[in-house]
Amino acid sequence: MSEHDITAPTTGNKSTPTETEVPESQRAPRWSLTMAWWAMFSAMFWLYIASASSDAVGVPNTLIGMTLTIATYGIVNRILSRYAARTGLSVESFSRRMFGPIGSILAPLVFAATALYYGVFEGSIVAVALQDYFGGDLRIWYLVCVIYMIPLVLGGVATWLDKINGILLPFYVIGLVGVIAAATVKQGYPHQWLDSVPTTGPLPGWLTSYLIYMGVWVMMMYTFDYARLAKPRDSAFHGTVTFGWVFYLFTFGVNGLIGIYILECWGIAGSESGVVQAIINSLGVAGVVLILISQTRINTANYYLASSNLQVLADRTLRITSPRAVWVLVAGILAYLFMLTDVLSYLLKALAWQGVLVTAWVAIALVHIAMHRRDRAASARNVAGAGAMAWLLASAIGIAATVQTTYAELAQLAPIITVAFAASLYWLSCSRMVRTPISRQGRKDDRVKPSPEEAQTV
Repeated sequence: MSEHDITAPTTGNKSTPTETEVPESQRAPRWSLTMAWWAMFSAMFWLYIASASSDAVGVPNTLIGMTLTIATYGIVNRILSRYAARTGLSVESFSRRMFGPIGSILAPLVFAATALYYGVFEGSIVAVALQDYFGGDLRIWYLVCVIYMIPLVLGGVATWLDKINGILLPFYVIGLVGVIAAATVKQGYPHQWLDSVPTTGPLPGWLTSYLIYMGVWVMMMYTFDYARLAKPRDSAFHGTVTFGWVFYLFTFGVNGLIGIYILECWGIAGSESGVVQAIINSLGVAGVVLILISQTRINTANYYLASSNLQVLADRTLRITSPRAVWVLVAGILAYLFMLTDVLSYLLKALAWQGVLVTAWVAIALVHIAMHRRDRAASARNVAGAGAMAWLLASAIGIAATVQTTYAELAQLAPIITVAFAASLYWLSCSRMVRTPISRQGRKDDRVKPSPEEAQTV
């Protein structure tokens, strides 16, 4: 067993945690975890989302929305990452604490499906780029993109993912600089690229841009599952640099500006295929390599989290205990099957619905942390029912607001509405209940069963 293996906690010892935790002695080193997490920095999606926002509401409004987003993500993820590092809880075990058994099933289901969808989306970008440059059957390129990812994700965060992402990060940064230079040389400097005229809409442009970025609050859940591997003494650093505002300044800010700039250089509308086209137009085969590097880095996180949450889900629902390697293969097979369908026809709707569940989860998590700061081992038994009801009810309200077509403003404001209802309902439910603290030893029937993923390597 390696230095960073995670073993399931034993019972019958007074010092044993009452919930599944990653032992502090088996946490990942500071820069190891940072390099593994910063794989998220290099998604083509971040270039696309900024350019799509600028097409919709103009660059000035996008810059305001982006700034507010960086601040929001920085604050929220600082809170979540420090709590996860302190407790060592995963999304699944933390959800079990807040929502009871329903949380230990629904949370990993939503998390696994979302990570898998993003893996499909980002993998498709590589396949399209390879077909665009080399030709051939797209289905073969899909298969290639799935097969080469599987061995990269078999190792844990501190075993392999940190190393491959640390090696590839400089190449990605150099590639971005090369794209900017090549696009400028070939197309000239687009003097008006920061002054695009926004289209009219029912909401202020900056708010529309902010709401667009709320669609990827699943990053908060990603943060929680990675941050639990941090050493508590490194939580301040991780809360600022690894998972906090520094990370999002580069991920949303720098990537976003680059996406807007290169698409403006080439006069291409904001889309992920447009980003691919602009990069290949700028760098040729080197652009294909850059896309391969970019999407390989981001998909290490997507496949890792999809497989680990599928593993937890199988254990909770089917009582199947198997190595995470099995679920990496399952995730790869599912990803390829999704790629063969008309995934884009239902992907955005699925992500919108899942996004509602995610934003509600984040709001409740923040309220839970605020209300239980001094009662780390508060009995989940007393709040789980109320928590599950708050989560499901707020999510139902958010989904209803999303799918209705009568009021455009209401549909756009669905994420904020969901957050407001989730936080309020959970706070009201918990504030009316008398919470009964339990000791560190706890009762046997109150303990959260360790997930199989937490009995393997980080």
